Amino acid sequence: MATTSTSAPARPPKPLTSGRGTRAADGPSVWMLAPAFAFFGLFAIVPLLGVALLSLTHWDGLGSPSFAGLENWTTVFTNPVTLNAMWLTLAMTVLTYVVQAPVSILLGVFMAGREKYRAVFSVLYFLPLLFSAAAIGIAFKALLDPNFGLSNAFDAPWLNRDWLGDPQLVFYVLVFVISWSFVPFHSLLYQAGVKQIPASMYEAAMLDGAGRARTFFSVTLPQIKYTVVTSSTLMIVGSLTYFDLVFVMTAGGPGNATRILPLDMYLTGFRSYQMGPASAIAVILVVVGLIVSLLLNRFSGADKMESQMEGA
Repeated sequence: MATTSTSAPARPPKPLTSGRGTRAADGPSVWMLAPAFAFFGLFAIVPLLGVALLSLTHWDGLGSPSFAGLENWTTVFTNPVTLNAMWLTLAMTVLTYVVQAPVSILLGVFMAGREKYRAVFSVLYFLPLLFSAAAIGIAFKALLDPNFGLSNAFDAPWLNRDWLGDPQLVFYVLVFVISWSFVPFHSLLYQAGVKQIPASMYEAAMLDGAGRARTFFSVTLPQIKYTVVTSSTLMIVGSLTYFDLVFVMTAGGPGNATRILPLDMYLTGFRSYQMGPASAIAVILVVVGLIVSLLLNRFSGADKMESQMEGA
């Protein structure tokens, strides 16, 4: 005799909720952001608002500020020294990125290998990360000195040049030193990104007969595209904060050949005691950095990142 089941069909589980309808499955409560948001507001937002207000005043660092309206902003956008600093900052951003990006990717991919000598090379190459920008600047300033630097040590005529005193040459010397100091950090990012690529993808490429170049462009580079976005954002936005190394090596000279915008802000505020225009320059740097970061994340799709881990 056939029997008929009388049990009710199983209902799908209810979504987990907490509080006023907030889904626990979506992650931690937004209230966990409160401490970080409080510190960020106190040490970032409040000073930024203060600098924005200061850009509308006349102030030499002493006494009371007086309201100046948009006069400081007009001064900034008509001052040839500041306009030249904007151009130098743009040129340094482009050149340092062009140098750092390909070198960092290739080094990161190379050092993600499993051979032992690559691990030793990685440790040696990451040594610049242990030194401060001031120490790197002092070291290169001594090495490039025409009187007792590398030119005398190796007795090479082509090294006997005033690398930091030639207005046509010093800017490119700074680009090289800045790139040399930051490439290890970005190589570390790419090395970590390459190590996350599933080995099965390389095995499939090997079975298809792909060479190293084809594997790099068809497997490695597409798989680290989000790392490229992250690294590019750090390179470009970080180039707006170059100050210490440039200040130690050249202090903006000779003339204004290396007076980039962050250095121009410092010299205007703390050497010329014009806090209003210096604050306007600081606001420009913040706004440009935010716009560049948002555009990179928007047009690269980084705001829609998904896990590329196998099985995730």
